[in-house]
Amino acid sequence: MAKINLGVIGLGRMGQVYALHAAHQIESARLAAVADARREVTDSFSARVSGVATYADVASLLAHPGLDAVIVATPTSTHLDVVLACAGAGKAIFCEKPTALTLAATDEMIAAVEKAGVLFQVGFMRRFDSGYAEAKRQIDAGVIGQPVAVRSIGRDAGRTSLEYADPNVSGGLIVDMGIHDIDLVRWYIGAEVERVHTEVASLVFPELQTVGDVDYAMINLRFSNGALGNIEVSRAAIYGYDIQTEIIGSQGTLKVGYLQHTPVLVTTQAGVQHDIVPHFPQRFGPAYTRQIEHFVSCLTTGSAPLITTHDARAALQVGIAATRSQHEGRVVYVDEVR
Repeated sequence: MAKINLGVIGLGRMGQVYALHAAHQIESARLAAVADARREVTDSFSARVSGVATYADVASLLAHPGLDAVIVATPTSTHLDVVLACAGAGKAIFCEKPTALTLAATDEMIAAVEKAGVLFQVGFMRRFDSGYAEAKRQIDAGVIGQPVAVRSIGRDAGRTSLEYADPNVSGGLIVDMGIHDIDLVRWYIGAEVERVHTEVASLVFPELQTVGDVDYAMINLRFSNGALGNIEVSRAAIYGYDIQTEIIGSQGTLKVGYLQHTPVLVTTQAGVQHDIVPHFPQRFGPAYTRQIEHFVSCLTTGSAPLITTHDARAALQVGIAATRSQHEGRVVYVDEVR
């Protein structure tokens, strides 16, 4: 079977991750082309990965001969225009989360891909992590009974750049980073979020406030079936990358996540020590590979992706509601966000 030819648009931090996975980790696909407006970035990438065409703009990449699908890893604020161009060119699309900064833009994207009849998948890689996937299987098998509450923690190992943190670019801490946790809690509880209440702080990196962002958020949630949730999202975990989730059921609990990176425990008179997961490429490397493998498999078999456009839209809607609660200091009902 011929390999699927992939293109990556945007070679920032996430674009580099996706491009390298596409180049080296996906047996059923090959990285055919990349695009980034910064010549020094494409030149640097070409020095690392040979045989890949480089382009300075989206239109040129979409005209690459034999291109089957694209991975969109540009800033969130640009997703709408890029996805519309890719759909218009008839390419299958994998879009990094979140879909866009607004529901209106997301709806326009969904309408465009449905009209074009192209595959569209959004990058919620945690669903493809072995631990998170196994927890979902256990829940579906009834091992812990009915899920009644969920707590999800996402602590990043330091702040991003102020340029990226700007909510006009990324959506801000909750929409950009917390959306992973929002997707997970919906997935595990099996119901929609009805209302949210958010508290935030910027005590470690107060400079984030200069662009309208924060370094810490706590979000309480109530689901339509009565279940409860709590999400903690932070850019201030300077000790390492700390991702955990606990699902409480009527007959037990499930805990997902780990902090120790290397299976070596040092015990001396000074105490007991171990290292810590440094960042997301180390923690979720295999999950990034599996989600692109899933995307390619859906493209070759004609099957629907695990993550639907409804999932992507619903997670964004909750994220926007939680951000609105952050700024307005009140409980926000998710259906207020239109």
